[in-house]
Amino acid sequence: MLVRFLANAAALALATWLLPGISLTDTKPQNQVLTILAVAVIFGVVNSIVKPLFKFAAAPLVLLSLGLFLMVINGLLLMLTSWLAGKLSLGWQVDGFWSAFWGALLVSVVSFVLNAFFSSK
Repeated sequence: MLVRFLANAAALALATWLLPGISLTDTKPQNQVLTILAVAVIFGVVNSIVKPLFKFAAAPLVLLSLGLFLMVINGLLLMLTSWLAGKLSLGWQVDGFWSAFWGALLVSVVSFVLNAFFSSK
């Protein structure tokens, strides 16, 4: 579970670093690390609680799009994470749907690769 959390945190950090629409407002490196870890906690909670509800509600669209609509759901969850981070004054934000969409794609790929590489199975 710790490996999965750290993989998500690393994926969120990479998305924040690479994508212009995802940003951190703090300039101190130690605060940036703490912010990314806090955002990873929020992202994990959102994914464990809200994602199953979204997937259930959007099941027909997921089936019709052969699963591609899951990327839209992941983008919306990243936007929700950004909104919650803003409410908690964390200084991490996503600037719109397309930034969230590409960020979700990057987070999904990086998390998958890191979890596959560091998995103890």
